Amino acid sequence: MAIEKILFPTKFKELSYETLESLLVLEKAGLREVVLCHVILRDDVGFVPFGGYLKEEEEKLRAEAKIRLEDWQQSLDEKGIQSKIEIYVGDPVHGIFVKAEEKDVDLIVVGKKKSFEKENSFLGPYGSQLITRSKKPVLAISHITQFKWQEAELTRTNDLPFKMPLVVVDWSDVSQRVVDFVSSLNGAVKKVLVFHNIVTSSPKDVSEMESIEKECDEKLKVYCDKLEAAGIDAEPHTGAGEIFDEIIRVSREREASMIIMGNTSGHRFLEKMLHRSISYEVARVSELPTLLVP
Repeated sequence: MAIEKILFPTKFKELSYETLESLLVLEKAGLREVVLCHVILRDDVGFVPFGGYLKEEEEKLRAEAKIRLEDWQQSLDEKGIQSKIEIYVGDPVHGIFVKAEEKDVDLIVVGKKKSFEKENSFLGPYGSQLITRSKKPVLAISHITQFKWQEAELTRTNDLPFKMPLVVVDWSDVSQRVVDFVSSLNGAVKKVLVFHNIVTSSPKDVSEMESIEKECDEKLKVYCDKLEAAGIDAEPHTGAGEIFDEIIRVSREREASMIIMGNTSGHRFLEKMLHRSISYEVARVSELPTLLVP
């Protein structure tokens, strides 16, 4: 499953274009087109039930957005990447899903906030809905993020998101799809960290733990071999403890550039390692770009 077409919605916030530029490395893995999308909220044009509609305001906002997106489009053209512009008035979440289906895109990009702010989340309400409802892969990303780790306040620039992703796996069908998805990114991704967390909720003796570790190593090797066959260097890693904490810990200690995992928000069949909310929680709390594969 190659990423040939991206849907890139934008509100023209700070560093939005820089975020787009950071994704153009996907051209090496088959990216050929970007759909640039801007949503004009109904409230911005005075649309209320039984109320008025400011047509002139809509035309003004539409014209401004078109000028900005045409400038982006020119830059994409210079880089040899095709693009289309979509501007509409309506609900952002519903409209983005409609455009994603209409244009048959392979990836939807969602903006993250620069910092946790008051909500203790890098995701806003629209991003949260897109992640939990999307049937297509979703990348949640901010060009710059600010976060706290080990009592330090840090700032991170996500300018090379595909440099060395942490790929979170278990032994489910969705993880098989994740590995297949990452395999298609050869050219954009040179190396991945393949991570599995061993569940240790019940007491286990040393011999049983050693047996579990051995089985884990063998299964991780299968994933790594598949990625190596696709031309991507793969390095296995194992954690033990609370899965969410382990994903965040390993992603930081190993200096991963992104987290890629199955989007479990709408699935209940994953057992033990990935429960229903893990993918959402990682996207919400991690300062890294988070790519979720359904």
